[in-house]
Amino acid sequence: MPAKTFIPFSAIQEHNDVLVVDSYHPRGFVLSHWRGAPKLPELHDDTSTGIVLNAIKADLPQLQTHQYITNNHFDVDGFLGIWSLMYPQEALAQENLLRVMALLGDFREMYLQSEEEHLALKLVCWINTVESTRFYAPFASYAPRQSEVKLCVPKYKYFLQEFGNVLANPEAYRQDWVKEYTQVVKDWEVLISPKSTLTLDKSLRLLIVETPEPLHYYAIFGQSAPADVVMSIYSGNRYELEYKYTTWVDTAYRPSYPRLELQQLARQLNQLEEGPYRWAADKITDTGPILRLQGKTLTKEERFDHPCNRPIYSSSIPVRKFKAVVSQFFEEAYRTLSKKSHWSWPELKAINEQLFSSDGDLKLDPQGRKKGRLPSA
Repeated sequence: MPAKTFIPFSAIQEHNDVLVVDSYHPRGFVLSHWRGAPKLPELHDDTSTGIVLNAIKADLPQLQTHQYITNNHFDVDGFLGIWSLMYPQEALAQENLLRVMALLGDFREMYLQSEEEHLALKLVCWINTVESTRFYAPFASYAPRQSEVKLCVPKYKYFLQEFGNVLANPEAYRQDWVKEYTQVVKDWEVLISPKSTLTLDKSLRLLIVETPEPLHYYAIFGQSAPADVVMSIYSGNRYELEYKYTTWVDTAYRPSYPRLELQQLARQLNQLEEGPYRWAADKITDTGPILRLQGKTLTKEERFDHPCNRPIYSSSIPVRKFKAVVSQFFEEAYRTLSKKSHWSWPELKAINEQLFSSDGDLKLDPQGRKKGRLPSA
């Protein structure tokens, strides 16, 4: 495969032979799991890194004809896809490790049952730490959204140069990954201890995590692969409910129900809430919508940061009641819906408009059945 050159996303207009990784542009050949991006049916995967690795193994013709590669943002999955195209032999030699890293970086999923999984965690923690300390934390440049396209370029230049060295000798870079790695391992031990309880509702693809205190995302979401939604329950009636990023992209192996507007559920909870705070939720188009009691409105950077780093307020709603209201919300909405891997944004908008009335209640006919005909799944 001919050598590749990374170019800024803004320079794509100057070329006709650009591979676009983990994003989308109509001028490029796209290798991405983004919702709505063109798909390679036999090569599609849950992560963009997985798609790239599949393309390298299949000797995709465009890898021979396209010289340039780009992405419009920096994250673990996107970076590993870019790195794999620049160093394909090294990538295939570390294929499983890179796949594990991409799942951890994008979906926050892990099991920590092998040395390879611990190595993947160390390498992802190295990327996280250096990204935040040497450059800026994810979504810190989010307010002027277009700035990420420009500001991510120095990140790529640095990490593309350094990652191979870290991969070859991770212990030499211990000072950059050990703090976060140690926290994740500690939190993971709490999660798998008798202090915590994990309950998976397969019918709703809902994982309920009950643990004393908020933890690192890699612990809270670590065992969430079979789920699309995670309900976190902490001591003192503190709750959060979050759609996983897996429901923002087009996955290959995870048929899911469509995303529902959690603002509708927030309205139901606010009818029960007697505490000083009100329930609120992010919009359906957010990468990871969170439903939570709202004190100070969190920025995108704060919402992306780990639950242990943000305030989570006590509710007047008892645990059993909270679980029941949330479960009933999804059960009633999903009753007429089927699961599938690819939902378009127009489909999701239409489904939510047909499901919910303006006051947030499910639309029902006099016999108690939902009105309207939902888009075919």
